[in-house]
Amino acid sequence: MKNIWILTWFTLKEAMARKVFIFFFIISLLAILITGLVFALSSNINVIAGGFKNMPFNNPVTMIEMMIVSPLSSLCLLLAIFASASFVPVMLEKGNIDLLLSKPVSRDQLLWGKFFGGILVVLLNIAFLVLGVWLIISIKFSNWNFSFLNIILSVTFTFAVLYSLMILFGVLTKSSTAGMMVAYFVFIILSPLLFAAKDKFYGMIESGFVKALIDIFYYIIPKTSELLGNITTDIISGKSIENYQPILTSFAFLLLTMGISISIFRKKDF
Repeated sequence: MKNIWILTWFTLKEAMARKVFIFFFIISLLAILITGLVFALSSNINVIAGGFKNMPFNNPVTMIEMMIVSPLSSLCLLLAIFASASFVPVMLEKGNIDLLLSKPVSRDQLLWGKFFGGILVVLLNIAFLVLGVWLIISIKFSNWNFSFLNIILSVTFTFAVLYSLMILFGVLTKSSTAGMMVAYFVFIILSPLLFAAKDKFYGMIESGFVKALIDIFYYIIPKTSELLGNITTDIISGKSIENYQPILTSFAFLLLTMGISISIFRKKDF
């Protein structure tokens, strides 16, 4: 466990050295400053929330929090995929991997260290962004919605699931491009399409084969749309999560993907 923690810390330092951490910090800081400027120029909460009448929240402050952080969280997730895709391929480069394997550390620990290191980088930046926006809104409107802070965990968990996929492709190809493109495809296209097919169009489909195909892919593919959609909405509004299936199946995908990555990594020759 000590080796994993050292490798996790090393990955964080690597992100700082490559300016990844600083880049995230600057984007988050700009978002917080813009949020502060917007609310400094407006004193009427009803005016700000007026454009969000169709949102499923009774509290206008909660509407504002969701409308601000939801797109920013998605943006940070996109940037996180781009920034973290090279962590494993760089580790596998000739010279780097030779040096690491000469140390008293197992291959399993190497991958888990990279995994937790990438998550730590994203967690710190998402936490900074969410806490900053939450403090500005809470102070401005004297409404302290502590449930809102749970979004830090939901966004970080969503990234962790996609990051496990990037690690798998990093081990397979020793390239950051394949893992990054697959993660983007799942996050932007595949997960939303499967969710829409299951939620809105499933009853219209007559073919049993097509339904079975949708079910198979739906339960296998990480449910990023639901993790950042319905579940995040429930969290922010302070409600109990109605359906844990997206969390459990996505977590199972994470464990399975990391297990496959470790199994392949153990057999690789360097």
